[in-house]
Formats: sequence, structure tokens, C-alpha cells
Amino acid sequence: MSESDSSQPVKLTHYFSANDVIIHAEGLARDDLIRRLLDRLDERHHIGEVESIYQAVLARESLSGTNIAPGIAFPHARITGLKRLYVAIATSRGGVQFSVDAPPVQLVVLFLIPTRMPALYLQILRSLAKILADPSAAGKVASFATPEEVIHFFDRGGQVFPPHLCAVDVMEAGPAPLTEHEPLKHAIDRFAGEGLSELAVVDADGDIVGVVSAKALLKVCLPEYLLWMGDLSPIVNFEPFIDVLRSEASSSLEDILSEDFAALQLGDPAISAAGAFTRGNASVCYVLDGRRLKGVVTLNSFLNKIFRE
Repeated sequence: MSESDSSQPVKLTHYFSANDVIIHAEGLARDDLIRRLLDRLDERHHIGEVESIYQAVLARESLSGTNIAPGIAFPHARITGLKRLYVAIATSRGGVQFSVDAPPVQLVVLFLIPTRMPALYLQILRSLAKILADPSAAGKVASFATPEEVIHFFDRGGQVFPPHLCAVDVMEAGPAPLTEHEPLKHAIDRFAGEGLSELAVVDADGDIVGVVSAKALLKVCLPEYLLWMGDLSPIVNFEPFIDVLRSEASSSLEDILSEDFAALQLGDPAISAAGAFTRGNASVCYVLDGRRLKGVVTLNSFLNKIFRE
């Protein structure tokens, strides 16, 4: 949206009005409700191609459920050719079954997102953070008698689009870090058992002190003078690895700890992660609050969030 590219905050209610809200949509299945919301948008805004948009929303639902908060679902799709974000809302006191393995939802917020605005869905979730954190929000909105009350709820909540997508919006919890005094054995166990290639190392306060990687472990096993040989075939019995195996329980993580790693602060622009992945050849970017480890952005998850989620 051109509005979201501005440095000025834009309220979510800028994108819908009372006429885009369906109150007490009872007795409908998920797909029927989605179709009714799309028909409402077409009646109001002439979005066109309703059937293909409907199939796109259902296809996104089939990838993973969008009921990501208690009683709330956010069906959405990225649509080529849209000029702006479209929003439609439905409430249901009895609830709509959006996923077989989750309770029914009472608040459905449908988003149609222009394909050319890849970060928009994540900005939407950030703008709705207060609602997502309140387990009673869905039931409260479902009790409203008029669309105007729903609009007032969103407007009063102050949900705004942030001026840019931040590292906190694209991070995930990531694997549990190691602590700085653990033996090398624990790192090897995690690399082998969890299929990891890199792990953060933190102190007793949770502040990051460095990272350990499987590649650094190999460098301990194969020091530089051996790599100079070019042809490693004479080391057929893995003698350097055996030395590490003998001492892994008593060796410290310091042997493979590196203080050179990609990091962002919570409020840094998320695009900075792309720079770390390309310029620094990193596959993991650590998200910090000062020095406190808060999460990670991996290359794979970053691509998924920007291009597919």
C-alpha cells in the first residue's frame, strides 16, 4: 500500500468501514463465510475475479490454518493486480470452525493483499498485536450488535501500521541456545540430533556471547595445516576427529565459539536481515534487545514470510 510506505502511521480502519462488516454470521461453514465476505467486498469495491480470489484464499488456508489467536481467524491471500489492501470482517456468536484441530472462531478478519506488497501481512499482524494478546477479544467483538461498534472497537484500540517492517515482526523463537560453560559434547549432540548447523551461546543473564557452528567444529577437527594438503585421502581413519571425540566431554565451547555473527535489534528494519544473508553469507540472523537474545531470523523463514506467508 502506498500509505504503508509512508513514515506516517496509518490506522487499520482506514481500509474498511461499517459496510465491510457482517454481524452475527451464524450457521455458516468456513468456506461459505469466506465467499460471503468476498461477495461483500465485490459489491462495495468491485474487486472483480471473485471466484479466482476465493480459490486463492482457500489455497492459502490449505497450507496452514489462519486461526492464529484465540477465537480469531485471519484468512488472506496475495492477489496480483490489487491496488490496495482490502479488509472485510465477520462476527459469529456461535463460532465458525476454521480448523479441525482448533476451537471455533468468533471473529474473522479477511485480508486481500496486493502481491507487490510482500511485507503487508506481517505489518497487519503487528498492528493487531493488542487484539492477538487478549483472549477475550473475539467474544467481546462477537457480542456487538452493530457494524459501527466493531469499527469503534478497532478504532479505539489504536491499531496502526508501523512505518516499516521490523526484525521483531519476522523473527521466530529458534532453537534453545547453549550456555557458555557447557562442554563441546553438548554442541555436537545438538548438531547431530537436531540437524542444526549453528547455535547461539548465552551467559547466565541470557546475553549473547557468540555462536558455535558445525563448520567451526570441522575446522577444529581439520586444522588449517591439514587443509593445505588439498588431498585429504591419506586421513582415511579420521584421526583428527578421534582426538575431538576423546575430549568432547571435557573440552569447552570456547574451542569453536565465534564472536562474529549477524545480529539485529528488535526495532531494526527487517530488510537488514536480507543484507546480512547476502553480504555476510550468514544463514541465521540473531535478534537482540541490547545484548539479550530474543529470537532468530533464518534465511528459509525470512524467504517464506516475505514471499509466501
